[in-house]
Amino acid sequence: MRSPEFDEMEITTMTPSDHAPTPRSADKPRTSALRRFFLVTTAIAGIGGAAFVLAPTLPPHGGYPTAAAQNLTEQAKKVQTPVGFADIVAQVKPAVMAVRVKMNDNVHPSRFNSDDLPPGLQEFFKRFGMPDNMPNGRRGPRGRDHITGQGSGFFISADGYAVTNNHVVDKADSVEVQTDDGKIHTAKVIGTDPRTDLALIKVEGGSFPYVKLADGNPRIGDWVLAVGNPFGLGGTVTAGIVSARGRDIGAGPYDDFIQIDAPVNKGNSGGPTFDTEGHVIGVNTAIFSPSGGSVGIAFAIPASTVKNVVEQLKEHGSVTRGWIGVQIQPVTKDLADGLGLKQAKGALVAEPQDNGPAAKAGIKAGDVITAVNGNEVEDARDLAKKIGSMAPNSSVKLTVMRDGSEKTVSLTLGELPGQKDLRADAGSNDNSDGTDVGKLGLTLAPASRVAGGGSEGVAVTGVDPSGVAADRGFATGDIILEVAGKSVSSPSDVRKQIADARKDGKSAVLMRIKKGSSSRFVALPIGRG
Repeated sequence: MRSPEFDEMEITTMTPSDHAPTPRSADKPRTSALRRFFLVTTAIAGIGGAAFVLAPTLPPHGGYPTAAAQNLTEQAKKVQTPVGFADIVAQVKPAVMAVRVKMNDNVHPSRFNSDDLPPGLQEFFKRFGMPDNMPNGRRGPRGRDHITGQGSGFFISADGYAVTNNHVVDKADSVEVQTDDGKIHTAKVIGTDPRTDLALIKVEGGSFPYVKLADGNPRIGDWVLAVGNPFGLGGTVTAGIVSARGRDIGAGPYDDFIQIDAPVNKGNSGGPTFDTEGHVIGVNTAIFSPSGGSVGIAFAIPASTVKNVVEQLKEHGSVTRGWIGVQIQPVTKDLADGLGLKQAKGALVAEPQDNGPAAKAGIKAGDVITAVNGNEVEDARDLAKKIGSMAPNSSVKLTVMRDGSEKTVSLTLGELPGQKDLRADAGSNDNSDGTDVGKLGLTLAPASRVAGGGSEGVAVTGVDPSGVAADRGFATGDIILEVAGKSVSSPSDVRKQIADARKDGKSAVLMRIKKGSSSRFVALPIGRG
């Protein structure tokens, strides 16, 4: 079968005159016609020969064939073929398993909307790793008594230790695994870590093939292989590349996901992502998908995180992390300007927690933590990772910027408490006493005069959707605690601080806002007076 390229060449080089009949009156003697034919063909052959001799040698890869009459299949055999993954898959696939769980029906309704899950992953889990890949799970053989769920996992040692996701085995009554050879084994949950969505399980009764976690970090663009149990189809292998690193998807303070474009679907949860040397670079945990199927955006927990968590789960059955007891937020450009910082780096302390290590050491709201033990802090997430990687009771030195001056604060880390539900009911707000503040789009009232507002600060009782305050995330029920570093208790206090900031030539004013039980700083543009 000819290539369409050559069909096109033949079409484009043909002209109507090639087939038009010639009147007999115009016929030339046959000898003249033959002479012209041989002259033309000889000239063409001469030109072609010269071109062949004088033309540069084509590279072995790529380029066009030197002549259309060649056997292109034979030419293609000489080109280096793309490297396949069959040999790698044959080596690592036996270590990957399907994980099946059973749980009581009465725990299922909150299973994938549970407060135990990191909030940012709840939306992902609606589409990823659901029980039996059904929107609401599926009842097992006991009918109403149990439901079943499934995911993936992989052995990390010959004695049966294996890694999967916390959300795969969380609240499971029993766990079974099916290995690549089709055998079914009972597994025991050794420990789980909801904050990273990792779990360690143990399979008894044999010596199992296993794989190793990678020591280094993959590069963006590296090939990867995802192996798992999507839609119950065990032993499925897909390939792609590392699309990005260090992704923060809002799952928690320790987000550091590897993004891959290998097709990953429901049931791949807990399965490994391999590099081309057979090392596990990550554990698949979430996908982004408007449709519920793979769209080439999947997230894996890095091997470095897995190593740290698994080591603690194996030794203690749980994970402990260092804790300094502060609510923190990133330093944006607007906040940096309001705080008088040269760069938008570090972690801004929104509020030290009562009796926490930071509060005891003198850390205050508005401080910016720029380094831990001399290591620069890029942002709030970086601070959380650095502190979380340290053991409780460790001594650390924090470099802090306060009022334009650098300070060093020493403290002893506490232990990160268990996850708590920090949601608070803002209560109903009485808007009747609201006072409008300029062009900012805010209606305010003393917090003490608003139901649920507390005794401190100024309550936001109304927000103009088209105002600048709405653009900065202000909402009804927020409490303004400070403006330009000074406490406020009435709308007039807020107006005064804004007026003073305008007189000082500032284009934005820094406010400390309380939302529910947490607080944060917001740089609010105030324009010209």
